[in-house]
Amino acid sequence: MNDIPTRIRAGGSPPRILAVANQKGGVGKTTTAINLGTALAAIGEEVLIIDLDPQGNASTGLGIDRKSRRVSTYDVMTGAESLDRAVRETDVPRLSVAPSTLDLLGVELEIASERDRAHRLRRAVMVLHEERLATGRPVFSYVLVDCPPSLNLLTVNAMTAADAVLVPLQCEFFALEGLTQLLKTVEQIRTNLNPRLSIHGVVLTMFDPRNNLSSQVVADVREFMGDKVYETIIPRNVRVSEAPSYGKPVLLYDLKCNGAQAYLRLASEVIRRERALAA
Repeated sequence: MNDIPTRIRAGGSPPRILAVANQKGGVGKTTTAINLGTALAAIGEEVLIIDLDPQGNASTGLGIDRKSRRVSTYDVMTGAESLDRAVRETDVPRLSVAPSTLDLLGVELEIASERDRAHRLRRAVMVLHEERLATGRPVFSYVLVDCPPSLNLLTVNAMTAADAVLVPLQCEFFALEGLTQLLKTVEQIRTNLNPRLSIHGVVLTMFDPRNNLSSQVVADVREFMGDKVYETIIPRNVRVSEAPSYGKPVLLYDLKCNGAQAYLRLASEVIRRERALAA
């Protein structure tokens, strides 16, 4: 981890909010949120992962049992509870999670008629930041929002709250087709709800060097997105797949495996881009 830059966020600054989003399922979105968050925490950042996917896989992958999720992001989105009440510490130092439950499936219908329906998450994060400052507790420097695999109101909330979007993209045949749709959504959010929103980067996942298609997808995405594509490529790795079943990030499950090392390199790139933005 020596090649990872030191933290750059000032102690009282509002968190940088990154929405980890892709409307396609099975692209490594939750795995990226968990392991990027773990890597950032390992270098001294205070990190919060907000699980905004009703499946709750980010929560499970961080060891939060479903029966113990008494306050969840559903309660936050409906206004029944504060985000502070939902936040849970994990086994990873400096990494916390706001877990989700299947109740989130119905939240869109519950808040669809509310005027602030697209801004609820943003407000909740800002209130959390102010509450932590006021009480002298550590404030989060990064908030990663694990979005559902669809472009619904939950994803809109995440993008409205976010400073930037991090896009995991599986090295498969229809990768660019899905990316084009996501970029259109980002542009719509920027135009109508959140003018500061940008694409932080595209991370290519589940790369198989034995598969010619994987290499072609990498080339095509780099040609299409240019320097928005991170240099780091996440390989297809059995240890990465196994880790969630043990309620652990792969960096805790097997630090030396190729997948864990790739996520450490990704964290390095994220911090370097953050440093360039702050300069």
